[in-house]
Amino acid sequence: MIVLAAMMASMTVAEMRHQRRVLIVAAPSAADPRKVAQDAALAGMPKALADRDVTVVELTGDTVKGAADTAAVLRERWRLPRAAFGVVLVGKDGHAALRRSEPIDAATLVATIDAMPMRRAGQR
Repeated sequence: MIVLAAMMASMTVAEMRHQRRVLIVAAPSAADPRKVAQDAALAGMPKALADRDVTVVELTGDTVKGAADTAAVLRERWRLPRAAFGVVLVGKDGHAALRRSEPIDAATLVATIDAMPMRRAGQR
């Protein structure tokens, strides 16, 4: 699992297309209460994320963890203002499947991914 995370961190979100779903969590600071809540929700679901090929990319201020993109590139491409909290689930097809300005709970995230065509096809 650690090797996979390191490998994904060396790739851009665009390079992960067709291989991974990407959950981008953007916050102005690590202390933002919405980021803390989102981190807590994700911490409780490592197996669910791994089973669904999800890579989490954290965008905090100008720092990016989980992908090789710069903060500026991610903010522009996914319309994530520096001063706001935002979560974007990028499907394997490279398009935003879910976008929220508040944390996404585990049940909503799992249900959204499980309803995606590529996920349903992979379960057959």
